[in-house]
Amino acid sequence: MAILKIARMGHPVLSQRAEEVRDPTSFDTAVLVNNMIDTLADSGGIGLAAPQVHESKRIVIFFVPEARSDGDDEAPQELTVMVNPVIEPLDEDQEVGWEACLSVPGLMGAVPRYTNIRYSWTGLDGKAHSREAQGFHARVVQHECDHLDGVLYPMRMEDMSLFGFTEETNQNRDLLAQARPDEEFGDDEDDDER
Repeated sequence: MAILKIARMGHPVLSQRAEEVRDPTSFDTAVLVNNMIDTLADSGGIGLAAPQVHESKRIVIFFVPEARSDGDDEAPQELTVMVNPVIEPLDEDQEVGWEACLSVPGLMGAVPRYTNIRYSWTGLDGKAHSREAQGFHARVVQHECDHLDGVLYPMRMEDMSLFGFTEETNQNRDLLAQARPDEEFGDDEDDDER
């Protein structure tokens, strides 16, 4: 297949609501998804939304590696392809965690996200699916689905002093968290470009 160019913050495709996919089983959808999978593998990321590859369609792919699952509530997730996904928070609990993005290269920030969600989508086979997620798994799904509504993670940040270059922020995360004792930070070990 093909490795696609990733849109970066500032490109209009990242600031608009993506179009619903009318036929998830179409050949064009399958080609786009295969190219997204190749692009994700090449990038080293864990998730990718179609707008990030200049396609304004409501398609997301992601996985949760074993290294990012805690073994109890959070299990690793194999590559999941979602067409027209919908997210429903299961409660009001949120946690601030570090995020990065393939469309915002070299930067990362602390973003509040719901900790418990249910999400549903249509698969490439046209069948409906649903799953519940907690913690990092829930964070990844919310991050990727935000792309479908023209939202990049810096737009969700409540404290822009927790936004910076990845290398600097990784070196100083503990100090940044200590400076905000009232914040509840997640245990994300490192930033994965999403």
